[in-house]
Amino acid sequence: MAYVCSILLSAPKRLGAESVRLFHVSLERDSANRLKTFSVYRWNPDEPEKKPYMKDYHVDLNNCGPMVLDALLKIKNEIDPTLTFRRSCREGICGSCAMNIGGTNTLACISSIDQNVNKVTKIYPLPHMYIVKDLVPDMNNFYTQYKSIKPWLQREDKKKTGGQQYLQSVEDRKKLDGLYECILCACCSTSCPSYWWNGDKYLGPAVLMQAYRWIIDSRDDATVNRLEKLKDPYSVYRCHTILNCTKTCPKGLNPGRAVAEIKKLLANISQKGKPGLDAVPS
Repeated sequence: MAYVCSILLSAPKRLGAESVRLFHVSLERDSANRLKTFSVYRWNPDEPEKKPYMKDYHVDLNNCGPMVLDALLKIKNEIDPTLTFRRSCREGICGSCAMNIGGTNTLACISSIDQNVNKVTKIYPLPHMYIVKDLVPDMNNFYTQYKSIKPWLQREDKKKTGGQQYLQSVEDRKKLDGLYECILCACCSTSCPSYWWNGDKYLGPAVLMQAYRWIIDSRDDATVNRLEKLKDPYSVYRCHTILNCTKTCPKGLNPGRAVAEIKKLLANISQKGKPGLDAVPS
């Protein structure tokens, strides 16, 4: 701003009044050209006779934050309050604002707006899921599958929860890196064709990565039972290594690798191994 003001103050001496006028016109033209079109998926369950449709919204990028979620919030707050979507942390931690943006499953809060104002940004809910309303998918099946893997530490010693800490070596702790960071946004699972086809039986990359996180944990005693429940033809083996999951993960994780490691454990190609440190010291 200071630079622009200095140009305006010195312009009459160097360029003349006409040049200053043209400069102002140029600024106004540039401002007008910052209107960006967002085409957003709309569907209202209260209007079942009305089919889903795409609605265009025009947002001035000069008065909008840099992320797609900023644009959606601006649309909802200033243009159309009926637009419905989930959001919470705005920092890529909660996974609430997962949606399909420009053909890619990602988080709206960490997805930068394409600055090309001549290109329309299309926004859909996560694909191949039932829709609650607009950009809000029904996550019930996904969370039910997550619950089925019992995502908590299981111990045979039956110690009272919270009674004492369980120890873990540095090397064993490193095995959890790239697994525990999953925020269950479902971007990977909903990008997987196998999950599209068999979402009722195949657990999908997100849940399987969480399953592997507990299987490989040196403090967990339920490895055999966890693997036994994954031996059916669908839970794991519907993965065909397409790797859409790894390509689309907004956290940069590798669900495909976790699924492959589970397959290796099931086939006895690899073993979990003994803990490097007794979880409960004697």
